[in-house]
Amino acid sequence: MLIYAARWTALLTVLVAVASFSPEFAFVSTITGGECRREGMVRVPLDVPGEVFCLPAQMFAKSNIDFVVPPVFAAVVVAGAAWVVRSIALWEDDEPV
Repeated sequence: MLIYAARWTALLTVLVAVASFSPEFAFVSTITGGECRREGMVRVPLDVPGEVFCLPAQMFAKSNIDFVVPPVFAAVVVAGAAWVVRSIALWEDDEPV
């Protein structure tokens, strides 16, 4: 039972890590490279494909909400994963003993 619990804990940990870092990876891959080759400029894509703005990097700074959103997002992912595991009842046997 302990090994079974450790496997599920490891799986949930990996899922939370992927869910937490994928938005950051997508954001960084979007703003890097491309048309803004000058030092200190950041590429900001628009809704229209192919349209971008190049803005100074000083305009982008961390805010107080950056410390709140990631833990809340991680908690929602963990709660959702636990809900899925509970809903499919992995620990219950279909056959009576």
